Amino acid sequence: MNSDSEAKGLFDEISSLTTEQRNPRSMEIDSKPVSEILKIINEEDKAVPLAVEKELPFIEKAVNLIVDALKNGGRLIYFGAGTSGRLGVIDAAECPPTFGTPPELICGFIAGGNKAMFKAQEGAEDKEENGANDVLSANVTNKDVVCGIAASRRTPYVIGAVKKAKELGAKTLFITCNPRSDFNIKEVDIAICPYVGPEVIMGSTRMKSGTAQKLVLNMLTTSSMIRLGKVYENMMIDLQMTNKKLIERSKRIIMTITGIPYDKASEYLEQANGHVKTALVMIKANVDADEAKQRLLKADGFVRKAIEGNS
Repeated sequence: MNSDSEAKGLFDEISSLTTEQRNPRSMEIDSKPVSEILKIINEEDKAVPLAVEKELPFIEKAVNLIVDALKNGGRLIYFGAGTSGRLGVIDAAECPPTFGTPPELICGFIAGGNKAMFKAQEGAEDKEENGANDVLSANVTNKDVVCGIAASRRTPYVIGAVKKAKELGAKTLFITCNPRSDFNIKEVDIAICPYVGPEVIMGSTRMKSGTAQKLVLNMLTTSSMIRLGKVYENMMIDLQMTNKKLIERSKRIIMTITGIPYDKASEYLEQANGHVKTALVMIKANVDADEAKQRLLKADGFVRKAIEGNS
């Protein structure tokens, strides 16, 4: 159990965080009708994308780190607790069906393990060694990029994970919603600090902070996947056809890009063994499946280059 001095130190630390301050614009929210409650929340939410916009230069640097790592045998691994941890796990889980990536390429760890996704595991985030141990269990190496996610910046689990990752030579990112001027974790290569101000409900960082973190995570993985050739024009063309919806979406993507009818799209997709990229190159470059695959290989998976025949 913490001593009184440790408890007081934690109290003072939390009290100083921007994410733990009271929002003057929602002080009377408990007395408002539903329409006014919703208006207050909506007005506060409008500040989130503007806060993220200010961090675009740092997000760009992070994307470049991630792309370099993924091209050279590394991974992107998220570590977070509570809402932050869940957002990281969700972002990682959405990449394989969306972009055709192997599950181990982008993965997420949450304090308290998988069960914490569905039910809060109290105390799991309170020890740095828990984060460090999860980094070790993930077999992090100097090829990887480890991204800590903590709205408050101070979550011990996340700090422990980032520190251990840095010891192992990994590149490190950190997403927090407290001001950059307050950021002091020396083990981090790039900090991303969308400052959204106090929450509508004091300390409820699942709200504006969670939204900001989700926007940043969307940018990190989507931009990285674009730079890895997973997108043609503005369409995802490396998706995995793991359910009926994705099968039909694959056909629609082919039809939209090439202009061929439904039946022909189905035929090409079958000839390409369900690989949308191959089917697209077959149609647009007027080549067979084997030639399409060779072109894609030479073009590092970029459909546009493969169609043009440029390596």
